Amino acid sequence: MHVAFVSMRTAQHHETGATERTRRVAERLADRGHDVTVCCAQWWGGTIPEFDQNDVTYRAVTEELASGSFGSKLPFHLLKVKPDVIQAVNSPPGHVTAAKRACRLLRIPLVVDWWRDDPDDDWVGYKRAARAADTILVPSELVRTQVREHGAPAERLRIVPESIDVDLVRDAPVDRRADIVYARDLDETANVESFLLALAELRTQTWRAAVIGDGPNRAAVEETAADLRIDDRVAFLGDLPPEEFVPILKGARVFAQTAEEEPFATELLWALACGCVGLVEYQAGSSAHELVTGERGRRVTSPQELADAIADAADEPHRTHSDAYDEYDHDAVLDRYLDAYRDAIDARGFSLGLF
Repeated sequence: MHVAFVSMRTAQHHETGATERTRRVAERLADRGHDVTVCCAQWWGGTIPEFDQNDVTYRAVTEELASGSFGSKLPFHLLKVKPDVIQAVNSPPGHVTAAKRACRLLRIPLVVDWWRDDPDDDWVGYKRAARAADTILVPSELVRTQVREHGAPAERLRIVPESIDVDLVRDAPVDRRADIVYARDLDETANVESFLLALAELRTQTWRAAVIGDGPNRAAVEETAADLRIDDRVAFLGDLPPEEFVPILKGARVFAQTAEEEPFATELLWALACGCVGLVEYQAGSSAHELVTGERGRRVTSPQELADAIADAADEPHRTHSDAYDEYDHDAVLDRYLDAYRDAIDARGFSLGLF
């Protein structure tokens, strides 16, 4: 199958939840032997119109991040690529409707991978994008509800979550440096303060905590830990690859999720698969609570409740793996993308014999 991705911004420009999701799916499709082209703004040097990386072909629609000219040139490039299906990111929404024009001429389906609404985008543009898509993939129920509000028909929406490496979780060693872990990009919505306030409530108890992640708010978070006089018991580890943070999660007993915005709580998913008790502070803009089910998870609404839940978790048996999350393995989730592509093609009445 030949899949064309439409994403003006790529992870090579700037790593965000949406661009990283696009890169992961594109590279995993290529690993499976599918042809993959990403129509984007140029991020490589020189004047060559295409650049191959990790078996994915990146095609420059524009030299710069210019939304208007990108949208006007995009249909021409898609017609040259001639894919079997097009997958576009939802932002900017005008690129979705531009991709739709090419889909009509090529008589192929348009799949939109909708990570989150960008507050800088036009609401009317999102309504048009929601109507243009043959299929819309969302990472969570939270995002599905948001897209329904844009007018997307329920039957066109499918949840395709983020994924993890289940084999890595099973095989990784155990690193017992921390009992309690928080992990996420430390941006303005990270809300690490709730986590630190909960730990401060437990300062008379014995524990070690780790904060994994980096970002513009890291210095402020470290200062908060110092102000609460718990900085000697909280290790700030920065960004870590899965090979390094999975052992820490396997050694921990509790993972705390307090972020205010989260289309999909990937770090929480890793932690639950590693056997951690998942404690989620409910936030209206976060989907994290959707992952917390059964006896190994709990929802809270305040730092005090989080502190109480952390204390209660001390009585839970320590585990280093949970097979309840095997359905989120990379291969299993990639199959859900492929099923969505095939169903979209079949719905248009074409059987290309490429699968």
